[in-house]
Amino acid sequence: METKIIHPQEIEEAVNAIKKGKLVSFPTETVYGLGADATNEEAVKNVYLAKGRPSDNPLIVHVASCEQVTPFVSNISEKAQQLMDTFWPGPLTLIFNLKNAETLPSVVTGGLETAAFRMPNNELTLQLIKESKTVLVGPSANTSGLPSPTTADHVYQDLAGKIYGVLDGGASFVGIESTVLDMSQENGVPVILRPGAITKEQLEEVIGEVEMDQHILTEKEAPKAPGMKYKHYSPKTPVIMIDYKTDDWQEAIDSYKKSNKKVGIMTNPEKKKLLKNYDAYYELSKKYDVVEAMRYLFAGLRKLDDSKLDLDIILVETYPETGAGIAYMNRLKKAANQKIFKK
Repeated sequence: METKIIHPQEIEEAVNAIKKGKLVSFPTETVYGLGADATNEEAVKNVYLAKGRPSDNPLIVHVASCEQVTPFVSNISEKAQQLMDTFWPGPLTLIFNLKNAETLPSVVTGGLETAAFRMPNNELTLQLIKESKTVLVGPSANTSGLPSPTTADHVYQDLAGKIYGVLDGGASFVGIESTVLDMSQENGVPVILRPGAITKEQLEEVIGEVEMDQHILTEKEAPKAPGMKYKHYSPKTPVIMIDYKTDDWQEAIDSYKKSNKKVGIMTNPEKKKLLKNYDAYYELSKKYDVVEAMRYLFAGLRKLDDSKLDLDIILVETYPETGAGIAYMNRLKKAANQKIFKK
């Protein structure tokens, strides 16, 4: 199968492909999604096959309006409506109870009685959903386990020959997946199941108390949201976290070089100018800015993982786990498999 790069003016081709049950990657503000008609069981099964994704990992349903959620869910609470009014379109996914088990194919929900919904902040993709006259699943359009794609080229690198096309909407401006908030407990406190660009503090400004899920699921338990199970975000080259504020960077580089390892670094220019003897550099942010670092984390991991560089180690700067830093560190820890440089 030849995978096409579909330009914005050719969106009708993407719409027709979706209607025929084919897979089309679409741009969002977070990362690129792998789109298929969420009501077409066979098309959704092909999403899992293309990604190599475990089939018990639920998918997010992407909508173009709040009204598109209503036919599927049993209830939209006042708090949920407030969140939709405030943050949609945007990087917030809400989990609702379904009307019944047949509302969506089980391949979308992972066999759960809940489903996740989001309205992406991208006009091109909203047009795609509207003109397709359905709702779309949209997990990250990458090979499962690798860093999520933030450009059409990233998608093509992973899925060329496996999907119909990639709708090219330029680079994502958030850079990591959406915040996932569980609204399925009717009288309970909403729980963040996956941190994202919309922080706990921002959510609480709108609806009051919100909890952060502290439970790490084992592989025997069914996840309620993507990103809670299995390996995620890891390039082939090993990633090591390193505290930006320490003086250990040069020592880390030198220690790996003594073992004849090629070292890449992901940091900012101020740190870079203090360092030497590394083999590759990616500017994560201009001035130690976590929002900017979040935007370029996956792109940087992909860039330094290029086989032409042939690196042995990628050192990536950490951020305090507050505000947006919680989401950044969530992705970095998974990419690094919790490994941090120690003397």
